[in-house]
Amino acid sequence: MGNSLACFSQNQAIKRNKTRAKSSHSLPPPHFPSSASQRSDKVFPKENSIDDDYIKDQARVAAALLLQHHQQNGTLTQFERSVSLRDPLASSKRQKRIPRSSSSRPSLLSDSLPQQLELPNQGTEVEELETKHFVLVHGGGFGAWCWYKTSTLLKENGYQVDAIDLTGSGAHSFDSNNITSLSEYVKPLTNYLEKLPESKKVILVGHDIGGVCVSYAMELHRSKVSKAVFIAAAMLMNEQSILDMFSMQLGSDNLFQRAQMFLYANGKNRPPTAIDFDKSLLKDVLFNQTPAKDVELASVLMRPIPFAPLTEKLSLSATNYGSIPRFYVKTLEDFAIPVSLQEAMIDSDPPEHVFQMKGSDHSPFLSKPQALHKILVEISKIPLK
Repeated sequence: MGNSLACFSQNQAIKRNKTRAKSSHSLPPPHFPSSASQRSDKVFPKENSIDDDYIKDQARVAAALLLQHHQQNGTLTQFERSVSLRDPLASSKRQKRIPRSSSSRPSLLSDSLPQQLELPNQGTEVEELETKHFVLVHGGGFGAWCWYKTSTLLKENGYQVDAIDLTGSGAHSFDSNNITSLSEYVKPLTNYLEKLPESKKVILVGHDIGGVCVSYAMELHRSKVSKAVFIAAAMLMNEQSILDMFSMQLGSDNLFQRAQMFLYANGKNRPPTAIDFDKSLLKDVLFNQTPAKDVELASVLMRPIPFAPLTEKLSLSATNYGSIPRFYVKTLEDFAIPVSLQEAMIDSDPPEHVFQMKGSDHSPFLSKPQALHKILVEISKIPLK
């Protein structure tokens, strides 16, 4: 996660009992072929504003459900960063509200796709689609809660949607400092796929380091995944780790690095166990285009990111991972995984299609939910080869 992650060497990740190496011993950047990828970049324009009352209601429901979960399970003391008894939208209540009837509320899909964009199977009804089930995988520090807008939009349009809490994330009460492997971190997702009927296929959607979790699941459960979507996500190659990916950004702007705080649950003479964010920098790094009310919601619900999974190299094969169509969504105002890094991953192993989101920060599910929804619907309608 950012330049400071790349300052931890591969040797540290393997030999955890060694003294932490100096930050100057960084991983060498992986090689990426220079040839341009064969892809179609589609640009989605800025969207109209979403009804404030509707979003506030949805955000309040998301926060209330998460708080209720921990009250019922007695995990509030372990979740002191993620749950607060205060209303994250309290400041917005002070604003004068204009009464609106339900009939006058604008649709969340009020802005249509560009007329010049021709969708494959554009007239296809959701019921006719081969796969109409999305499984959403959050990024580092986030939880299933971050997809509340995307999930609502998809469900209102007839799709089946499930958002997964990875281990130690969202409403999952496990301490992220105690996660020691990628397989442990991804376990809720792999367990979910294992329980699907053999004839059932889903579209996996991963954000940020959730892209690595999606890749891991694609390799294990090829028969359960019809398509994979990477949204400003780590789309790695075989034998590459998240630290390898971020090592490519050494020497670039350090805003993301300054926002990171390493946690050392095993002592400072040992490798870090998790990464947290400086809340005062969250908006600048992750939510620079996101409405203030959602930034406040995220600051209450975000949790530390386990460090160990970031050091593991993926084992991906052409037979499994490589046989599943991939799609990438670029976020053009992203300060966490900048466009240059997104393009390097795309060029190294080109997906089927590349979509671009103008005016989107690192969290398009909060900053550009309508545009993201349209892209996901389009991907669901692209015929499988």
